Amino acid sequence: MSATAVDTTGNLQSPFLCSEEPHAPNGSLLGFWIYLMSDCFIFASLFVCYAVLGTSTAGGPTAAEVLDLPGLAVNTALLLVSSVTFGFAMLEMARKRKTAMLAWLAVSGLLAAAFVTLEIHEFLGMIAEGAGPGRSAFLSSFFTLVGTHGLHVSVGILWLVVLMVQLGKFGITEANVRRLQCLSMFWHFLDLVWVGVFSFVYLAGVLR
Repeated sequence: MSATAVDTTGNLQSPFLCSEEPHAPNGSLLGFWIYLMSDCFIFASLFVCYAVLGTSTAGGPTAAEVLDLPGLAVNTALLLVSSVTFGFAMLEMARKRKTAMLAWLAVSGLLAAAFVTLEIHEFLGMIAEGAGPGRSAFLSSFFTLVGTHGLHVSVGILWLVVLMVQLGKFGITEANVRRLQCLSMFWHFLDLVWVGVFSFVYLAGVLR
């Protein structure tokens, strides 16, 4: 077989210049579901670590002494509302209304950014009071679990910004729809994880 091919105009084509193949139907969504399942194992492991170490304070502060439940209720509301506004953006995407979709995505990103800002403020306040991750096993497991979730939210915000630029430039294309669907799954997944964090770490810790 010849190492080169001839196109319809008679020009030689390199064998390394392969034509673009069509994207497999739902391939990205299936792959992303598999990724989310692997992320579930990561968070499950961190929850187990916290369950084992959550009472090992080594004479340091307990959860009831360092966690601000009313403040965390506000933080939780920010993240849950961002999930609702993201749903509105998906509805506008289905209606092909790019401007409204981008507006709702921007609101979702701002709410998530406020969530991360308040979480960082909480961490800095705890560290300033001597309740840093090196103080006890409880605080180490706390900072690891909550910090891992916050890192995921930060990555989601960065992903959202990049995708908004692509949507603004290229519009609601098939590729951008796939990307937005994957981001939507990621966004709602993080909300579900945070409900677990708030209930198991904050609420149960304060009431313990």
